[in-house]
Amino acid sequence: MHEENKAAANGCGKIRSGTQNEAALLALMEKTGYSMVQENGQRKFGGPPPGWEGPPPPRGCEVFVGKIPRDMYEDELVPVFERAGKIYEFRLMMEFSGENRGYAFVMYTTKEEAQLAIKILNNYEIRPGKFIGVCVSLDNCRLFIGAIPKEKKKEEILNEMKKVTEGVNRGFAFVEYESHRAAAMARRRLIPGTFQLWGHTIQVDWADPEKEVDEETMQRVKVLYVRNLMISTTEDTIKAEFNKFKPGVVERVKKLRDYAFVHFFHREDAVAAMSVMNGKCIDGASIEVTLAKPVNKEGTWKQHFNGQISPGSENLLAFPNKEDCHQKSLGKPASLSVRLNGQHSLGPPEVERCTYPFFPGIKLTPISMYSLKSSHFSSAAMHLDYFCNKNNWAPPEYYLYSTTSQDGKILLVYKVLIPSIADGSQSYFMPDKLCTTVEGAKELAAQFTLLHL
Repeated sequence: MHEENKAAANGCGKIRSGTQNEAALLALMEKTGYSMVQENGQRKFGGPPPGWEGPPPPRGCEVFVGKIPRDMYEDELVPVFERAGKIYEFRLMMEFSGENRGYAFVMYTTKEEAQLAIKILNNYEIRPGKFIGVCVSLDNCRLFIGAIPKEKKKEEILNEMKKVTEGVNRGFAFVEYESHRAAAMARRRLIPGTFQLWGHTIQVDWADPEKEVDEETMQRVKVLYVRNLMISTTEDTIKAEFNKFKPGVVERVKKLRDYAFVHFFHREDAVAAMSVMNGKCIDGASIEVTLAKPVNKEGTWKQHFNGQISPGSENLLAFPNKEDCHQKSLGKPASLSVRLNGQHSLGPPEVERCTYPFFPGIKLTPISMYSLKSSHFSSAAMHLDYFCNKNNWAPPEYYLYSTTSQDGKILLVYKVLIPSIADGSQSYFMPDKLCTTVEGAKELAAQFTLLHL
């Protein structure tokens, strides 16, 4: 047995009996022939498995596993996930104490095995009363690069970033890296906000990852996603243009700013229209047409890197290119139900660029508050909301309580709940001081929460 395997097995002996723990993990490695190594806060089982030749499996083969009991390890987990197929690599996130961190990543050798794992193991009772969540892993390789001068071309950004970019649209770009690790390292270096291109401070954060949709589902899609439309182009114009090649095939059109969804009565007409209309001009704009990617309505999950996963219920078709629905893009129409931190909320009113009336010539551009840096916020409550958004958590929930002082004054305190991280050990945050105003109580509660996160 390799020394690194023994060291990895020893690494978590502090929770279970050291002898029992090491014996169980070593027995698993002896049985399967897989190696195990612990590094950078995670323990890797396999990657590649014994006898593997060729490159690693493609994207779409990995699943995220959340809500794992903290004292459960590979000897119990691997046999469960092997039911869905051959495991290429199992990565269990570890605490320094030896407990696991509540979540893991399982990469299978094929996409079909990963989909089967989600189907049969999501909400699986791993221990009595303990149910795990399994969803598609968001192996994000793209970074959002904001505040790029609009006149800069794709080739210029390509040369400046020394990486491959997917394009520029209205002053922002999405830069794709060769791996999630490379993207994460780049984000760590650039995220402080000191990075500049062409004399401009650049905003950098994760791009929304593209959703993986299985081939069987895509074969049933009869809706087209049309982008690069003029803002002034109407739904009636789009419907008329797509009906030209075959009258009466379009059921309806839903336009949202500079993109639209074109619904057809029959799939074969949608596929034919995509071939004919891609690259065509409508009102002077060259459009791009692809099949829209549907979202699973029966229960999608959002992964959090604290071991939790939360259910979602998106009912709109997803965007094949997330540039057009990114939270950092311009304002969305009020009719669009958008997701923010896993919650549905009504989008802001349609907002266009405008000129500041008090100083002629100064142009104003609508932005999302989440595209700013934390230094732009002076309020602790705003800081907390911003912090939750950056960590892909649900917004904080505030609950107001009151009591009466000896001199008859009403004193107030807020209890703060952050659903995404609530567990048995820390279900809420509440400061140890009372306030005389609602505003003061909320600020104090937010400050207290931030200090303890």
